[in-house]
Amino acid sequence: MTVRLDDLPLRDDLRGMTPYGAPQAALPVALNVNENTHPVPAEVADDILDAIARALRDVNRYPDREFSGLREAFADYLGHGLTREQIWAANGSNEVLQHILQAFGGPGRRALGFGPTYSMYPILTRATGAEWVAGEREHDFTLSPASAAEQVVRENPDIVFLCAPNNPTGTPLGLDVIEAVYAVTDGIVIVDEAYQEFSPHDEPSAVTLLPGRARLVVSRTMSKAFAFAGARVGYLAADPAVIDALRLVRLPYHLSALTQAAATAALGHADTMLSMVDEIVAQRDRISATVAALGYTAHASWTNFVLFGGVDDPAATWKALYDRGVLIRDVGIAHHLRVTAGTADETTAFLDALASVGSRA
Repeated sequence: MTVRLDDLPLRDDLRGMTPYGAPQAALPVALNVNENTHPVPAEVADDILDAIARALRDVNRYPDREFSGLREAFADYLGHGLTREQIWAANGSNEVLQHILQAFGGPGRRALGFGPTYSMYPILTRATGAEWVAGEREHDFTLSPASAAEQVVRENPDIVFLCAPNNPTGTPLGLDVIEAVYAVTDGIVIVDEAYQEFSPHDEPSAVTLLPGRARLVVSRTMSKAFAFAGARVGYLAADPAVIDALRLVRLPYHLSALTQAAATAALGHADTMLSMVDEIVAQRDRISATVAALGYTAHASWTNFVLFGGVDDPAATWKALYDRGVLIRDVGIAHHLRVTAGTADETTAFLDALASVGSRA
């Protein structure tokens, strides 16, 4: 007899939920999950392999529970006078966010985000027992300080998510929005800067707002700009008291010695690892210009992807591109599709395929 999920004594608040996931297919051009499609440079890969080899000599022992060396490396990378006491890390930025929700959310509490935004926010919120509240953006996906603050005051959440720049739309988020939201809540404000490295170089990070704001958290990832998606390393910067709160909910030794070694070695080559960012931004802007020339609407993006609208039948267009060996993402926004900026050759393959589909299929 086959047992179904509904036959199990699952938590009532998890019934009806669907797991996060993007389609995976072995196509020649995969531009659907916002990975950095450039491989880790050979010289950096060699150094990472050496660091892992050294860590393997002591792999019979538990790793540094406080991952002190890695936190020091993240503090150095972020700058702005941060110390390792203000840094936390985990297995991808999703686990970092989960730790925050476990510490400051949970049953009887609420988390607010402004949709459309990263689909893991409500999943993580509900999975940790809290209530998800969906805020709203303008029609062009922007978020003003006044609107954001008004919605936070009205809903009174315990946690606010601000995706800066926003996924899946690519929309920039000004520091004035963060300041306005922080001023009207007593809860935790999470600024998710997963794509910050793809923003204009002269645009300040929310890290600059941390002094004097003990409830502000700025999360990052190594998956995007650092081309480290397979290593699963995310991190955040916050007041040391927030870090102490996260220690209460993390699993023992949650970051393996091999993960710590690999990430620390990669951070030692930050300039090399980030050297491909400008090329990715150039391909992103090339995509925006070309899809606009093809009759679609390219939304402003400070990320490594482009959301484009004016697609009459997204499912049909997605399938037509799939049949041509190009995988992009239908993120569920009506008449829109999203594509990751890859290498020059991958970008060309996508644009040629889109052109061959026909105008606004």
